[in-house]
Amino acid sequence: MRLVRLLRGHVREVAAVLALLLVQSLCELSLPRYMSAIVNVGVVGSKAGNMSYLGHMALVMFGFCVGSLVAGALSGLVASRVAAAVSRDLRHDVFKKVMSFSPAEVTRFSQSSLITRCTNDVQQIQNMIVIMLRMVVFAPIMGVVAVVQVLTMGGGLVWIAGAALLAVLGVVAVLFSLTMPRFKVMQSLVDRVNLLAREMLDGIMTIRAFGRQGHELERFDAASGDLRDAQLFVNRAMTLMMPLMMLVMNISTVAIVWFGSHGVAAGALRAGDMMAFISYAMMIVMSFLIVSMVAVILPRAEVSVGRVQEVLSVEPAVREPERPVAPAADAPRGELRLDHVSFHYPDAEGDVVSDVSFTTAPGKVTAIVGSTGSGKSTLVQLIPRLYDPTSGSITLDGVDLRHMSLADVRSRVGYVPQQGFLFSGTIGSNVAFGLPDAGEKDAMSRQDPARRQELLRAVDVAQASELVSQKEGGLDAPISQGGTNVSGGQRQRLAIARALATHPEVLVLDDSFSALDYATDARLRQALARDCADTAVVVVAQRIATVMGADQIVVLDEGRVVGQGTHEQLLRDCPEYLEIAKSQLSAKELGLEGDE
Repeated sequence: MRLVRLLRGHVREVAAVLALLLVQSLCELSLPRYMSAIVNVGVVGSKAGNMSYLGHMALVMFGFCVGSLVAGALSGLVASRVAAAVSRDLRHDVFKKVMSFSPAEVTRFSQSSLITRCTNDVQQIQNMIVIMLRMVVFAPIMGVVAVVQVLTMGGGLVWIAGAALLAVLGVVAVLFSLTMPRFKVMQSLVDRVNLLAREMLDGIMTIRAFGRQGHELERFDAASGDLRDAQLFVNRAMTLMMPLMMLVMNISTVAIVWFGSHGVAAGALRAGDMMAFISYAMMIVMSFLIVSMVAVILPRAEVSVGRVQEVLSVEPAVREPERPVAPAADAPRGELRLDHVSFHYPDAEGDVVSDVSFTTAPGKVTAIVGSTGSGKSTLVQLIPRLYDPTSGSITLDGVDLRHMSLADVRSRVGYVPQQGFLFSGTIGSNVAFGLPDAGEKDAMSRQDPARRQELLRAVDVAQASELVSQKEGGLDAPISQGGTNVSGGQRQRLAIARALATHPEVLVLDDSFSALDYATDARLRQALARDCADTAVVVVAQRIATVMGADQIVVLDEGRVVGQGTHEQLLRDCPEYLEIAKSQLSAKELGLEGDE
């Protein structure tokens, strides 16, 4: 029924497939009757040896064969198109849903599992739809009509068809009970293999650096071997089915010929009827064989449908408001206020961030510092609504972020994560990534001069001009997937330029200076102060030198604010900040010489 519901948008195409399958089945079911008439009339009957009659009957049978061929080919074509369209729509829906997930939902499923569900599982569903439209509909029609024909023919041979049918159902029941549990295991094993492959490719440099290639290869071989064993078991069971079915069919044919010949000798059955009976009996067995094979294959598709539906049924933690509210035109631009904000991850016992309050203003820099694990990154991820606070509120220009549309929030907030990620394309397409009309790899070739100047301005502020000038092609220089053809510091600077290109009201830099040398760090901070006078800047940093000049510094310890003020104020009043500062800079650099 889940598969049927996927076809609701293709009613006309499904109706066409059903009509074509009906034509095909009627053509094939007519052939045994004509074959019976040829034997009974044209071979041993009143028109024995009449070539005109035999030629006419042969021509009619040939016409039914052509009709069956054409109807079968057309039904297969339409069914394939329907299945491809359903899988396309399903991939779109799944990927659209995944794009709405917060990091918590992505972590819940894992990236490798989501990739498998978007690809392998959808492919299984596509294959099953083709089989369902072509076989599940065709086989019952053929089987039911063949049963009616056998019952009307009589001749004392009906019991043979019944016995063959019971044998088929028995074989399928045994195979079904053996293979069904393995299909769920197979999909989870596919997830496992994809997970390991992705993990190893992402960490290939670390693996090589520690000489762990052999160990990782063993891990992958173990997961791959488990998948191989599950697939072999299922494939062997499916392979065993066909010889058993052929055995049933051949025994049935021999039985019909044996008992039918006695009927022909006794005058109770004509030779042509016995031949037609054999054909109809084989059709009955084949139709139930097809349905049974589908019944064995169906569980894997059912598992895939369930896995896809599991993704589609998730309600994202971060949702679009039903009635989005936009800030008033006269509202202060870039004023971000956190009011007693707390947050904990789903299923976590305690808060990662607890009762945090501060306010930003345009042209001002707010820095957030703290020890590792103090909740700095989690806190700033609440600003672009990657997560929503579990209590408290965050307002931008006087409006709660949860009441604004996600597109509006993210157009006003420029977020640069810890790990600057670059997409395959060019430097220009990456810097212009956040702009409404950007995205194609060759977009820069169609940019107007004014746009290119804007992008170059963002690149210059981010201290990436030297990179652009050194690369052949400038803004059109290619960038590989993940930015692997540039250094870590260059990736960070291009990620900052990408955020600056959108002219955000609030610029959030989540430890985005970590790969920069001190000189570049200083130049970048000076450029931000000079060119982002109307932007509120929130900086997460590990270096005290990076935040010393901030207008406001928020010190976090285990998710709580333990200090808030300027650098000089915190040196006097916040022991935690003083400890962090002394661990990085000398007393002379901090201006503490002579103090107690």
